[in-house]
Amino acid sequence: MAGLNIEFNDREKQLIVKKIQDYFLEKLDSEITYFDSEFLLEFFTREIGAYYYNRGLYDAQAILDEKLENIKDAIYEIEKPTEFQK
Repeated sequence: MAGLNIEFNDREKQLIVKKIQDYFLEKLDSEITYFDSEFLLEFFTREIGAYYYNRGLYDAQAILDEKLENIKDAIYEIEKPTEFQK
């Protein structure tokens, strides 16, 4: 995806890296260094991040479509009858 550059600030990156380290320790019974965790985060961000980003966009679009449909219905309900036809 051209132009997509997912970036985290230092605090966000620290929190995510810590979660990766915790996951490796708890689920895989393996320790992973901060550097390796950061490297893994960068890999997933670069290679997988766009998939999550796009899913978020699709979900937001679905919500927007639903809300717009509700607005259209609400407008139709308050429409006054006239001799004009749509």
